[in-house]
Amino acid sequence: MLNIVLYQPEICPNTGNIIRTCFALGAKLHIIKPIGFDLHPKWLRRYGAGRMLSDIRHEVHASYEDFYKKYHDKQIYYVTRYGLNLYSDINYQEVYDQTKEVWLMFGRESTGIDKQILQNNLSNCIRIPMVSAMRSINLANCVSILGFEVMRQLDFQDLSKFEVEKGKITSLIMILTSKTNPKIKELKKLQQKNIVIKKMLF
Repeated sequence: MLNIVLYQPEICPNTGNIIRTCFALGAKLHIIKPIGFDLHPKWLRRYGAGRMLSDIRHEVHASYEDFYKKYHDKQIYYVTRYGLNLYSDINYQEVYDQTKEVWLMFGRESTGIDKQILQNNLSNCIRIPMVSAMRSINLANCVSILGFEVMRQLDFQDLSKFEVEKGKITSLIMILTSKTNPKIKELKKLQQKNIVIKKMLF
């Protein structure tokens, strides 16, 4: 399971967006207090596109000390501009094979993860590369980048790789997987030319 840990988040819209991302990833969200906003659904619903904490697996920890007491034995990767390794250098598949979990911690928007925590876990600090003039990027974007990289390495385990809500896609899948369908060769040619398949089918 993918675990997303927010260390003392400060901005409600970011956490709302992250709730939505965790829902999409099937990830568990950990929020470490103190935080800079109220976790009441009326504040989070808008930014989570209707998704709330109650829609995902989550834990709210009263402090970092409380979180550490419970999860100190976990192999956590700390996302920070001080990271010695790039986030893409980590073999998350190997981590998952060993523990059946992947843990990622993200810091507060203003100052990141406490430096003492980083110093104690320097070998597990990872960085998102960016131009040298940029100090950081949006917290919710960071979670998306890392979360989907982990799931990519896990071959998007338990995630749907095709649209499941619209009936038309079923027809497309049947056509693409049918060996006898006369359109299959034509469809493959269109794919090679990067022509959108649905223009032909629908």
